[in-house]
Amino acid sequence: MNIAVPIQGGWLIGVLVEIAGESKPLLHYFAVGHLDQGKAEWTAVDRASEVGRIASSPVAGQEPVEAIRPLTLNKMRMLGLAPGETRALGWKHPRRWLTA
Repeated sequence: MNIAVPIQGGWLIGVLVEIAGESKPLLHYFAVGHLDQGKAEWTAVDRASEVGRIASSPVAGQEPVEAIRPLTLNKMRMLGLAPGETRALGWKHPRRWLTA
């Protein structure tokens, strides 16, 4: 029995960012087309620093930087994310990126 295994191509990363006027850091989502989780996290942090200051400690149990889930190459292709590319997804929960 052959079972197709999805091939990973990147990561969905969440970064807590401190924004002026907000009482607590907000989670900003990034789709990162790097296979290596550490590289994807640092790439997301670099992009998030353009938006605001990165939280220095966990907030309500949420780590400042968190790999939410791997992205398959198929999902990246469907949503137009090239390998090596980083896309800021904003503050809203990225449902399209979370479906299989």
